[in-house]
Amino acid sequence: MAISEFEIKKIEKELEAFMKVQRPPAHIRNELDLGYRIEGQSVEIFEVRPQWRDPSQKTETPVAKATFVKAQNCWKIFWQRSDLKWHGYEPAPKAKSLTDFLNVVAEDKYACFFG
Repeated sequence: MAISEFEIKKIEKELEAFMKVQRPPAHIRNELDLGYRIEGQSVEIFEVRPQWRDPSQKTETPVAKATFVKAQNCWKIFWQRSDLKWHGYEPAPKAKSLTDFLNVVAEDKYACFFG
């Protein structure tokens, strides 16, 4: 079951507040920026950069992902390792709320999300 429209608006509001703080300064956003998407039960945060061979094309690099598990009423936190697969974030595999997930990503205590 997908997230309801009401919950999506609430999630978007939290993500916009996160992006306002975490995005790079406006003058370099054409070289490096952050974005997000909501798909099904998941929220993904990614970097946006120009492709090195064709700067007119943009490329997205995943940063972090959280999936809402309704049965457990929590968000599972994932990070993408060098094998390009999503792995559970072991220091904090779950978050009680989206805000808690965003705080874990912003803190990036083990440099797993932003390197």
